[in-house]
Amino acid sequence: MDLNSRREKEKSERRESILDAAEEIFFSKGYERCSMDEIARTAQLSRALLYVYFKDKAAMLHAILLRSARRLRDRFESALEDQQQGIDQIASIARAYYDFSQRDTHYFDVLTQSSTFVHLACDTEQNQALHQCGAEIMQLMVDALEAGLADGSISAERVTDPLQTAYFLRGALHGVIMEVRHAERRAVELPEAERLIGYTIEMLGHSLRG
Repeated sequence: MDLNSRREKEKSERRESILDAAEEIFFSKGYERCSMDEIARTAQLSRALLYVYFKDKAAMLHAILLRSARRLRDRFESALEDQQQGIDQIASIARAYYDFSQRDTHYFDVLTQSSTFVHLACDTEQNQALHQCGAEIMQLMVDALEAGLADGSISAERVTDPLQTAYFLRGALHGVIMEVRHAERRAVELPEAERLIGYTIEMLGHSLRG
């Protein structure tokens, strides 16, 4: 590895360690209650060096959102690896989304709440990267639906617009996940979480099958 490559690698690793520190504080205390000074101390860097990598907290939050979206995209890609038929790919993606909400809880939460982060409304390069990753996530679902249409496991009569169907599927499953995650707030007792999620995925599959 030449000197320039080594420097880029060190710079990338330091940036990731700063984000690790920012995540630790954001997720434990909340975005509004932490400071750049606190993040610098946690990352064991000077405040001046911190600003070399991120101009403010909003830039860090952008980067964490992008991390979260990429983690979800990677989960979807892994979910597709061992499935042949499109209908099975959709079920696998649905299960991966639920697993993401359970195992990457903070990332799931920050993506769910991202539309409320008014300080991220400006059009930035990081925003563009986030939108691109979101489009890639949706495209994975669309590709699975189109694979199902091609192999006959998904009904062409029921799925006339794969992108519209992808939004429907994600919205329906997300709604059930939110119900499960806040079951203690419901006036009526919910079924056991795994059983309800399994039933939801099964019924969504039934709505698509050819």
